[in-house]
Amino acid sequence: MERTPKSELRDVLARNLRLYRAEKGWSQERLAHEAGLNRTYLSAVERSEQNISVDNIARLASAMRVEAHTLLVRS
Repeated sequence: MERTPKSELRDVLARNLRLYRAEKGWSQERLAHEAGLNRTYLSAVERSEQNISVDNIARLASAMRVEAHTLLVRS
């Protein structure tokens, strides 16, 4: 399987997902369930290994009750 090239924006997204998820005390499994996504897919996104669609960013943001753009902003 071919690896996706590194992306600074994916790194920011991954870090923010982990931070917001930790603030809620949620496991990857819980967030994936709440967003209607596969846990292994979410795990790859959180490791910056998986490209993610805008629709899936919106699903994750909605599940965590944050604005989607906040997941893409460096903190």
